Amino acid sequence: MADINIRIEQITKTYYGTDTPVHALRGISLVLDKPEMVAIMGQSGSGKSTLMNILGCLDKPDGGVYTFAGLNVMQMNREQLAYLRNRRIGFVFQNFNLLARTTALENVCLPLSYAGVRGAAAEKRAREMLEMVGLAGREHHRSTQMSGGQQQRVAIARALVNDPDLLLADEPTGALDSKTSIEIMTLLQQLNREQSLSIIIVTHDPEIARYCGRTIRLRDGLIIDEE
Repeated sequence: MADINIRIEQITKTYYGTDTPVHALRGISLVLDKPEMVAIMGQSGSGKSTLMNILGCLDKPDGGVYTFAGLNVMQMNREQLAYLRNRRIGFVFQNFNLLARTTALENVCLPLSYAGVRGAAAEKRAREMLEMVGLAGREHHRSTQMSGGQQQRVAIARALVNDPDLLLADEPTGALDSKTSIEIMTLLQQLNREQSLSIIIVTHDPEIARYCGRTIRLRDGLIIDEE
């Protein structure tokens, strides 16, 4: 994973469809010049999920500038955005989003199949990722045979299997107990440090934010504090 620059400048987003427009983002700027862990905090409706969706190329802003490793995201077409989303950005969610009837190995192989990597090469890569997150020997366990913490580790391995530059984690410990949350956040710190992986975490929990080197607080679509 190479050091990349991620930059958004004066990003705005308004949702219509009701009598009153919802100004989700009112001019947000954020720069990652080197791999770091950043926490984005805010109450419900603050704009943090909208910001994550824009960073993950799941949604387009109305205005502003978004550059990813020198690429102008605002000018990309659907196919280019899909490539960026699938190959250079990894996603981790609160509820793991694993396929229940498939093994850990099969879950981790899935993004590789979309990238055209199959067979022995895909299995070798998936095994390496599972070993990296501490699940060597669990390759053939299904989701129902694993704890919440193990499932989240599988989800992290799946997010990393295409060697992304940026990992976006939406409440990654929200479904976990406190002990397991510590284990997952320690793993993310290790990945940030040892794999030069940029990580942005959306969380409402200040204890989780303390694992990050920077915390950005949103309110009503604006950054109100950064520490």
